[in-house]
Amino acid sequence: MKVSDVTHYLESMAPRSYQESYDNSGLLTGSPDQAVKGILVSLDCVETVVDEAIKLNCNLIVAHHPIIFKGLKKLTGSNYVERTIIKAIKNDIAIYAIHTNLDNVHTGVNKKIAEKIGLQNLKILAPKPNTLSKLVTFIPLTNSEAVLAELYKAGAGQIGNYKNCSFQVTGTGTFMPNDQANPHIGKVHQQELVNEVRAEVIFPSHLEARIIQTLKKAHPYEEVAYYISTLNNENQEVGSGMVGELETEMEPTVFLRHLKKSMDLKVIRHTPILEKPIRKVALCGGSGSFLLPAAIRSGAQVFITADFKYHEFFDADNQIIIADIGHYESEVFTKDLLTDILKEKFPTFAVNFSGTSTNPVRYLID
Repeated sequence: MKVSDVTHYLESMAPRSYQESYDNSGLLTGSPDQAVKGILVSLDCVETVVDEAIKLNCNLIVAHHPIIFKGLKKLTGSNYVERTIIKAIKNDIAIYAIHTNLDNVHTGVNKKIAEKIGLQNLKILAPKPNTLSKLVTFIPLTNSEAVLAELYKAGAGQIGNYKNCSFQVTGTGTFMPNDQANPHIGKVHQQELVNEVRAEVIFPSHLEARIIQTLKKAHPYEEVAYYISTLNNENQEVGSGMVGELETEMEPTVFLRHLKKSMDLKVIRHTPILEKPIRKVALCGGSGSFLLPAAIRSGAQVFITADFKYHEFFDADNQIIIADIGHYESEVFTKDLLTDILKEKFPTFAVNFSGTSTNPVRYLID
């Protein structure tokens, strides 16, 4: 198995096009053609994690956080980033990061947190626009069902919990083949009128190349008429944060204790307790303070995330409880998520769960 086999599979679940503009997900060291001996899954990739990979004979580290966020201008070992990269390269270890793209898919980091807490009826808190496209094409009536079936298989026509979605209207297509044509229907220099279906399907924009290739292969015409447009629609399966509901409502203090136990927390920083019972919960793994307005609009009684600054806690404004559980603590179970994903796909291959705690924050608890 090659590194590219692993990365292509991960990107089929969390496409890199879904990462935020500041992010640096993807293959950071190593070659896509490198043969994989073993995989180590970690939240971060630092020197101690590379040491662990060497000890376990793993030459691919799959980490949530990229060790390289900004461009490196030198590799002299002057800081932990440079030392980590140097050690990985010296030992032929590939490093792959799957960060905000995994945050932004509905089956990713935030769903894992929601499962730990016990939430139901999950929805993306802030869906992303401009991640969907629409294909419009024209198919002979007798071939429309078969062509659309292939487009559905390629990933078109999925809207939320509904698949095989399309809009179809019949009409008349006209054309005249020239001397160079090899028409499926009609004859050279003869005007043709054909009963056709105008079919429209929505698909995730990152699948565009596959959708076009499938259309041209399945369509009977030598020249396929189609056009594609990007949609401003929000994609309900892609975006930041998540919101869900508890099976039964809890008093705020009871819920915070439940949260502390479920996420194995040492401490929770939170705003003043409000009198409203907790039923709807908004959350975001990692730094999610930017989602506070969306959490309030969602009607959630509590917003769980990390990295709130002092003055940002005031923004709760007695409308919601902010529960800051820590960056590492909010995302550490991403290791379980990635390990399960990889073991399910590659059940006979060595996928190792990193035992190294990379949390740079310590708590003094007497």
